[in-house]
Amino acid sequence: MSLQAAAAQLKSMEVSQDLEELAGQRANQDDVVYHQWATFRVDNELYGIDVVQVKEVLRYSEITPVPGSEHYILGIINLRGNVVTVVDTRQLFGLPAVPIDDDTRIIVVEFNEQEVVGMVVDSVDEVINLPQNDVDRAPNVAGDEATRRFVQGVCYHDGVLTILLDLLKMLESITPKDYEENNGY
Repeated sequence: MSLQAAAAQLKSMEVSQDLEELAGQRANQDDVVYHQWATFRVDNELYGIDVVQVKEVLRYSEITPVPGSEHYILGIINLRGNVVTVVDTRQLFGLPAVPIDDDTRIIVVEFNEQEVVGMVVDSVDEVINLPQNDVDRAPNVAGDEATRRFVQGVCYHDGVLTILLDLLKMLESITPKDYEENNGY
């Protein structure tokens, strides 16, 4: 075998080894599962909910009170002919009320196939992609049981702690029991 043929064979072996390493790196990257979270602020804390459940974000508008409802239910709004129950997340989390301002929003989320709920938040932030393996379990040191029971996990994103909420648990906790029984839940 000539020197040039040996050099060509060695070069092709190096290229195939590089390709194998690159394929291995891509396989490792493909193993990382990312999840999208819509983030918002309540009492200067950053929270996230599964972006798939978010239907739309509305500016704060007039809410019709419902007599006899729970303290965390602000009332209802008419959204293009559909009645939407609006929940005050501050009240639900046991936080003090603050005046409504230009940043206040209503996040309309899907509870189940038939019902949507509006959540009043202090402000809406952004949609972020988080690697699932970066999400940590919720610590048990949180002082307020009302908030802690809704926490699915926590994650640092760009140096800021994001509290990831389990929206289903949160909304099930405010759904009247007779509603669940009458609708086969």
